[in-house]
Amino acid sequence: MTQPFNRGSRLQGILALADISGYTGFLQGVSEAHHDIIVEADEPPVAYALISGLLDALVTAVVPPFRLVKFEGDALFVVADDPVPSLQGEGLLDYLRSCYASFVERLGSAREEWTCSCDACARVTTLGLKFVVHHGGWVTQRIVDHVELAGTDVIVVHRLLKNHARDVVGQGPYALISDAAIDALGVRSAGLVPMTETYEDLPPVPAHVLALG
Repeated sequence: MTQPFNRGSRLQGILALADISGYTGFLQGVSEAHHDIIVEADEPPVAYALISGLLDALVTAVVPPFRLVKFEGDALFVVADDPVPSLQGEGLLDYLRSCYASFVERLGSAREEWTCSCDACARVTTLGLKFVVHHGGWVTQRIVDHVELAGTDVIVVHRLLKNHARDVVGQGPYALISDAAIDALGVRSAGLVPMTETYEDLPPVPAHVLALG
């Protein structure tokens, strides 16, 4: 018997990604430097535990008011259904700063516990954090035992990870907030840097950047 289509549910709110920058290069370098340990001893380098700890710290900082949709390699994809009073106005900016502070604190603790001084592991100091925040709608679809989110705004928030924010705020950590989120949450744009991102098959996405750190 053919199963009926899952029509899903349509929701609206905040979509966000918290992304550990420098993650791929760091792990690649560690994997190459500790190849013998991984292959011969069949155990992961301690650096892998560091990444797990950073992701744990991010989840603790982000959830709630957001809920975790899924891990995407070096990023967390989270959403929060409207309304979210604590993220209105200056609340959103305070929240992003607080999440970044939690990340820095956990990274600092990891450095104190660090035992390896090889060049690859020393690159832990290059790890950073960036946020992308958008507002819009999405459809939840259950596929086998997993819930997936679909819709144009889901695409937009993921496209925004590839941006030119560092061209306007430098190489430090930042939060890129779409104007859709600025407007929906009543965020004051004073002190934020305006910019517009363009992507194939999407209209231009105006946004503002908050420098962190």
